[in-house]
Amino acid sequence: MSTYTTEIPVRFRDIDAMGHVNNAVYATYLEQARTDYFRDVLEADLSTVATVLASVSIQFRRPVELADGAVTVEIDVPELGRSSVPMTYEIRTGDGAVAEAESVQVAVDDDGSSRPIPDEYREAIETYHGL
Repeated sequence: MSTYTTEIPVRFRDIDAMGHVNNAVYATYLEQARTDYFRDVLEADLSTVATVLASVSIQFRRPVELADGAVTVEIDVPELGRSSVPMTYEIRTGDGAVAEAESVQVAVDDDGSSRPIPDEYREAIETYHGL
């Protein structure tokens, strides 16, 4: 099973009044990691793929500071549904894990109803993650 990994810079604008990355920014890091994943694994632009984010949850472990410079986001896809792509994430800095997260992307049709994951995406995900 392969884990997809991408690095995302910590920007000054990510920092809140407490001097660490604001909790809402972690969702942005996950979104950027998904965008990179779709580009690199599926060879697709996430903005052109008919999917919606159905759920996301984040468990925070420790703060990230500007001095950390970047976070590394690891993505695994433990299984595939008919129309859903569950993803698990670990967000890390040089000191180790700072958060774990889960999300579910759902393939949708023009009316916004769920539809089967396109075969080419299903095959790419299964091949990459050894499903």
